Amino acid sequence: MERISKENYYLDIAQTVLERATCLRRVYGAIIVKNDEIISTGYNGAPRGRRNCVDMGYCTREAMAVPRGERYELCRSVHAEANAIISAARRDMVGATLYLVGRNAQTGELLSDATSCSMCRRTVINAGIARVVIRRTPTEYEVVDVQDWVKEDDLPQLAR
Repeated sequence: MERISKENYYLDIAQTVLERATCLRRVYGAIIVKNDEIISTGYNGAPRGRRNCVDMGYCTREAMAVPRGERYELCRSVHAEANAIISAARRDMVGATLYLVGRNAQTGELLSDATSCSMCRRTVINAGIARVVIRRTPTEYEVVDVQDWVKEDDLPQLAR
């Protein structure tokens, strides 16, 4: 019997975590791992005490026809990466790896272009996380060196 890679093992766990997500557009699951231990998990959903989009039956951004990647301040959800970071101590995250999986909430299909938004990238950088592993297909993934996000953020806005 062939064992799956550690990356796919942790991505499978992140994919299970996303089953708790409450977004009507895209559901994400994230886990933070350091020294082969899961530090925390997170999925996208409304802050504690607020109603989730699935409970309300609509998505504000969708109702306003906001394109993907824009106007995140209108979103009710705290993103999966942010929720995982909120649930962990910084000392445990420095040098850790964040595993991220996204699915289309309507079709259930994996998001082959899943990535962290600019706000979550800043949060990941500030948490001291070293790598982000993003699922592309059931067995393929991309490894992002967070230092690349740091360098990207330093580029002049007009050069992008």
